[in-house]
Amino acid sequence: MARAFAPGKCILFGEHAVVYGHPAVAVAIDGGVEVSIEESDRWTLEGLPFDSSRHPHISYILQEVFQYDGPSLRMQVKSSLFSSAGLGSSAALSNAMGAALHSHLNPGQPLDPVALARMGHSAEARAQQGRASPTDTATSALGGCVVVSGEWVEGTRHVFDASLSTPEGEREWAINAVDLPDNLEEAWLVIGYTGDISPTGRMVAGVASLLEEKPELEGEMDAIARITRAGLTALSAGNLEAVGMAMDACHERLQRLQVSSPALEALVEAARPHALGAKLTGAGGGGCMVALAREPRRVAESIEIAGGKPLISRVGAPGVHLLEN
Repeated sequence: MARAFAPGKCILFGEHAVVYGHPAVAVAIDGGVEVSIEESDRWTLEGLPFDSSRHPHISYILQEVFQYDGPSLRMQVKSSLFSSAGLGSSAALSNAMGAALHSHLNPGQPLDPVALARMGHSAEARAQQGRASPTDTATSALGGCVVVSGEWVEGTRHVFDASLSTPEGEREWAINAVDLPDNLEEAWLVIGYTGDISPTGRMVAGVASLLEEKPELEGEMDAIARITRAGLTALSAGNLEAVGMAMDACHERLQRLQVSSPALEALVEAARPHALGAKLTGAGGGGCMVALAREPRRVAESIEIAGGKPLISRVGAPGVHLLEN
């Protein structure tokens, strides 16, 4: 049996602005997806017959990336992420599946995180009709803290470049990593799930329409970019208070872009009295918020009382890796 785990991700700064070429800062979280595969007498997923049309990410990796033509496989998937909540669950599935299949076909060979990130990105693009950012797959593969931008960002370490032919034209990104200081272990991320799905495509389209209607709001994107760079500087220096302030400031700008929701606002307000900072994370409209806290259980309890489902994580978990049987 081959087993692999890939983490989900949480965006700390830059959501929506990244669509317009500005940087986004994401960190890998402790929750993620585990995939195990072994040979069997029939194709199954979670004990049921495997239907490739219902699982485009898995089908793409099996058939087009690895061109697998071996014996039938028994595949098991375990996820500790909230689904359709902006935490990168499909990217984690792609990375874990790619890692497990690589290990099954090449026992003893080490994983190549960059190759897995590229593989996962192509699987995401296929499943999303040619549109996919490499943010989720790169963060899940590399782990730690990742900055995705149209170019190299000062204070980061360039890892690789990604490109994609989309219906809107050719897109290119620089994938950069940030070495986090040791004192970040003093703080934790507390993610709060509203229970509502986060409709990424609809929220991105809504922001585009809003900017057409109110061009003066384009300045909010530049403001988010400035906040993102300030937050990244604070994160690299281990200045937790400044990171929290940047999170609060970023949330305020996202509110002006009308991507928050009453449920997200309730969780953000519940978390703030016990947190260094709190904001929505991802596309908005539902999904999750995130808080930075030194006392994560107090924040988690506040989120739960406000009607959310909390998840506590380190700031920057390890990337995709194999598991022992």
